Amino acid sequence: MADNTIYTNGIGEVLIAPEVVSIIASIAATEVKGVAGMYGGFTEEFVEKFGVKSSNKGIKVQINEDKEVVIDLNLIIEYGVRIPDVAFEVQQNVKRSVETMTGLRVVDVNIHVQGINMPKESKEEEKRNK
Repeated sequence: MADNTIYTNGIGEVLIAPEVVSIIASIAATEVKGVAGMYGGFTEEFVEKFGVKSSNKGIKVQINEDKEVVIDLNLIIEYGVRIPDVAFEVQQNVKRSVETMTGLRVVDVNIHVQGINMPKESKEEEKRNK
């Protein structure tokens, strides 16, 4: 991630860390119906089993000098939803939230579907059938 984004005015400076953008994007993504959660990869999932939570799990944020942001999200989607519709809604919600809260311009929100969350009933039925 890049250095802090700096806004200057007559009073002083406002610094926005890339981690802040990650948190905003994570909350905005998981607000969308059909998103089961974020996927952080093997290492993050392994570390999380030991109780260490990452606030930017499954998110990569790049901020360039022109205060333009590119966000990559690794999502786990609920079973039974239409993936393109959920992905489009996530893109819109993340873009709107980040731009509103930070003043940065979001140029790309890339969605990477890493898994499907199966309903718990199906998992329980599978165990019974075995």
